[in-house]
Amino acid sequence: AMALCLKQVFNKDKTFRPRKKFEPGTQRFELYKKAQASLKSGLDLKAVVQLPPGESINDWIAVHVVDFFNRINLIYGTMSEYCTEKSCPIMSGGLKYEYRWQDDSKYKKPTKLSAPQYMCMLMDWIEMLINNEDIFPTRIGVPFPKQFQQVCTKILTRLFRVFVHVYIHHFDSIINMGAEAHVNTCYKHFYYFIREFSLVDHRELEPLVRMPQ
Repeated sequence: AMALCLKQVFNKDKTFRPRKKFEPGTQRFELYKKAQASLKSGLDLKAVVQLPPGESINDWIAVHVVDFFNRINLIYGTMSEYCTEKSCPIMSGGLKYEYRWQDDSKYKKPTKLSAPQYMCMLMDWIEMLINNEDIFPTRIGVPFPKQFQQVCTKILTRLFRVFVHVYIHHFDSIINMGAEAHVNTCYKHFYYFIREFSLVDHRELEPLVRMPQ
């Protein structure tokens, strides 16, 4: 059942968990379709992430941030029964890396949380941002805010930590669920995207550097 559930994660016709959708007829919907078509065609992932000629970089980043959020959120959802307060009392990536939560509202200072608590805060925080019209405008002609790429860097950096935690602490579960190929493809796509546009600081990538490519 788990493997089936994961197949659905990568079935692009499924609707998203967030209310955020790309409205048919909009530029971003067309871009999203273009991105999905090149993914489906099995093109080299390094080529898939490149900005199509004549397209706006912010539109391209917006489409990918929403899509990655949906897919990573679903991947973690299928893993979440193995990631508990007991198994993962600290949100970490191996022995050397610990991630603390800060959101400028409830947690003004970086705070130690268990992995499931951290993930819950993270998914809610991203959902709130991508549903905020001032940050991710959906109406045609409404410009992106000046800090748009900064916000996306923060979102993608934190989403990368989900991969770090899942790979380092729950890899056995991924294999047991038959989900390894799906997760690896999603990770590679994400990795090439953030490298293409230098969206995540290279120091953040270190926990997975020694992982086999």
